[in-house]
Amino acid sequence: MEKKKKIAFVSMLAAIFLTAFKLVVGLTTGSLGILSEALHSGLDLLATGITFLAVKYSDKPADEGHNYGHGKIENYSALVETLLLFLTCIWIIYEAIRRLVTGNVEIEVSFWSYLVVIIAIIVDFNRSKVLYKTAKEYNSQALEADALHFSTDIWSSIVVLIGLICSSFKFYYADAVAGLIVSLIVLGISYKLGKKSFDALIDKAPEGLKDEIELIVKEIPEVIVYHDIKVRESGPYKFVDLNIHVNKSITIEEAHEISHKVEEAITSRIKNVKVMVHTEPDTD
Repeated sequence: MEKKKKIAFVSMLAAIFLTAFKLVVGLTTGSLGILSEALHSGLDLLATGITFLAVKYSDKPADEGHNYGHGKIENYSALVETLLLFLTCIWIIYEAIRRLVTGNVEIEVSFWSYLVVIIAIIVDFNRSKVLYKTAKEYNSQALEADALHFSTDIWSSIVVLIGLICSSFKFYYADAVAGLIVSLIVLGISYKLGKKSFDALIDKAPEGLKDEIELIVKEIPEVIVYHDIKVRESGPYKFVDLNIHVNKSITIEEAHEISHKVEEAITSRIKNVKVMVHTEPDTD
């Protein structure tokens, strides 16, 4: 899992660079759009730091105190990132409305204003692409949260860029409006991340997983009846419990072989899944 840690660490370095660059340019020009992006990137930095720690510790094997492993650390990481994004929205909305109401929206648009936003778009595009690929490969919710976050950053940066272009033609209100649009984008991403991480933390069954398991078990002729399929997620891992009925005339060893066959069938077709099969004699 060293690849996961490396990708998370590189993402954190990118966040440090973008936060510092945006903050300097935002304070110099007075652009709310760029300042909101600087704050957003600052929270990105904190979020990627949390993600790095989550990825580092979530892969630790199960122990006496954590029988199901440490996977939920990734879910907590995603939830914290959601709360940070929500706080970002509050500040951006407040500052944008204040500027629109007071009329204090004049900013200085310079070469650096455009440069920082264009660089941010390029960096966020590349790291979101890499994060999505790695998240899919390792089924990592923490990395997926970061990838979704940074892909949204691309759109918010584009909005800020449009605001800067309008401001260069003396349409200064466009910058404050850009800040408001950024906040709406961030609110949308916060909801998606929050719902997914909260569902995992309360052990909500992953959508479609139970149906997929039923299709697999139906293909095994030795299983007469199956019931009480229970599924849940913990970070990148899925846990499955189910009961199966087998012919009551077979030996214990044969029943064990059938339960093992069920486990292998599920684990071979679903990534990062741990299966517990309870076998019972069928009584018609």
